[in-house]
Amino acid sequence: MIRIGDIDIGEFPILLAPMEDVSDPPFRYVCKLFGADIMYTEFISSEGLIRDAAKSVKKLDFSEFERPIGIQIFGHDIDSMVKAAEYAERANPDIIDINYGCPVKKVASKGAGSGIMNNIPKMVEMTKAVVNAVKLPVTVKTRLGYDGDRKDIVEIAERLQDVGIQAITIHGRLRTTRSSVPADWSLIGDVKHNHRMKIPVFGNGDVLDGPSAKYFRDNFGVDGLMVARGSYGNPWVFKEIKQYLTSGTLPVSPDIHERIRISKIHLSKSVEWKGERQAMMEMRKHWSDYFKGFPNFKPFRIRMMQTDHFDEMQSIMDEIGETFDGVQPI
Repeated sequence: MIRIGDIDIGEFPILLAPMEDVSDPPFRYVCKLFGADIMYTEFISSEGLIRDAAKSVKKLDFSEFERPIGIQIFGHDIDSMVKAAEYAERANPDIIDINYGCPVKKVASKGAGSGIMNNIPKMVEMTKAVVNAVKLPVTVKTRLGYDGDRKDIVEIAERLQDVGIQAITIHGRLRTTRSSVPADWSLIGDVKHNHRMKIPVFGNGDVLDGPSAKYFRDNFGVDGLMVARGSYGNPWVFKEIKQYLTSGTLPVSPDIHERIRISKIHLSKSVEWKGERQAMMEMRKHWSDYFKGFPNFKPFRIRMMQTDHFDEMQSIMDEIGETFDGVQPI
């Protein structure tokens, strides 16, 4: 059984990655329905949180159904990160997670996210300060290194473990590596097989389905896997991965009616959390993924992108169900 602090998270947990503008409470809800073992909030700016910025504070929201859940924070200033961790702890999550992996320029250029990998002593100091500031277990999500000349993750993982983190998730790319380049799992395996490592080591990067999950588990020995892009429009991926790891078989692909059922749940939860106008706008990024591969779907997609009304969207989805009944995605 894998544990983070006192939290049991299964024999081989499958985690939902923290993704900006994707892994909000409505999306996390539908992923939990299909077996995500642990999830994290979208990453939250430490500076925004301690200033009570509405957008940052809103990201602290989660439901009891989502547990165990971690609140993920990022920042470049140690004092601000400590205060943000204390603030996040008051929301009563199960875990505080530190983002040392975001490669976005406006984050990394300030020495936050993956940018802090250019200063390992500060990374260690910041982590120690956060660990000491909260009672909850602290975890870290990071990358292989700052750039091709500094693939320091084996050293980093050891040093972060030594100052008290309870688990580490490693994305198999550098700060400078684009997602179009295949993830390099060899160093993730090196971290896991380092005899000094005692905490869970989770792998992330190109975990897209059951077969890829089995490959990474069997070849690199990690304690669990984190899914990011593979979950887009596909909360069923958690069920698929678990079934494939257990039996070597793939479940039947969700048909149009199942896709509509989950889409409606996702939309309803989004409206409940954000209000109709904002939910209808922000759900637009999900429709192409939910209905990917259905032939001649473009006219429906255009209508879904244009409507601002919940009731109209319900009618459109009912029409989609009738039109594509019995049709399998290509």
